[in-house]
Amino acid sequence: MFEGFSYELYENAASYIRERVEKTPYLAVVLGTGCGPFAGRMRNCISIPYSDIPGFPVTTNKNHAGLLVAGYIGDRYIICMNGRFHFYEGYSMEELNIPVHVLHVLGVKTLVLTNAAGSCNPDYRPGDVMIIRDHIKLYGGSPMRGPNLEELGPRFFGVYDMYTARLREISRKLGEKAALKVHEGVYMFFPGPQFETASEIRAARILGADAIGMSTVTEALTAAHCGMSLLGLSLITNMATGMEEGNVDGSEVDEVALKAAPAFSSYIETIINHI
Repeated sequence: MFEGFSYELYENAASYIRERVEKTPYLAVVLGTGCGPFAGRMRNCISIPYSDIPGFPVTTNKNHAGLLVAGYIGDRYIICMNGRFHFYEGYSMEELNIPVHVLHVLGVKTLVLTNAAGSCNPDYRPGDVMIIRDHIKLYGGSPMRGPNLEELGPRFFGVYDMYTARLREISRKLGEKAALKVHEGVYMFFPGPQFETASEIRAARILGADAIGMSTVTEALTAAHCGMSLLGLSLITNMATGMEEGNVDGSEVDEVALKAAPAFSSYIETIINHI
């Protein structure tokens, strides 16, 4: 049986970060695949390699920088995970809760999750953004499996307002003036690393998904466990398998993300300054 992690693990990592940052961050942003350019907008930054933080995972995805960056967006002091961890890298669901629990112990109250996602909604196009209203995760396992630490959150917890309605409303209104098209919809988790089959995408559409990807939900569930306010943003980088002719192999993700980076980063910055 999985034995779980001790509170000491999270506190040791948070203490290491606390000694190096200027003050308790206003909020935290997790940058997914292709979303890294946002970190370049931060001022007066310090960067901490994940490998230096006690007990912290290390990213194995070459598209993720693997740096914790603290600095200013406007007058807001934030902390940014430039790169995240995925189930397909070999981490267990339980290990994937570590970063968010560490941020919670550090004192972060609000979390913004970003990702690159494929669209299974024909009205979405590459370069659009989807505000995550809710998610679907049918794959087994949970980041909260194992002994519960009451210091972090309750054994059983609700997820009714997991993607915080107030933050979604702010993002919707700001999206009306954004330099890219903004939708609101449902994100569905697939474990990867293979892309989904056309039949899986048809099933996802029947279930009500608008976008699909290989991340985000473990962090969202961990944030809900900690009682954190949460906003999820998906940058649509491709149409999912079967939505259009041709193979989906990830080759378009970097290209679309790079092209959309200025507008997407500006949108995130505007949201942070209005929360």
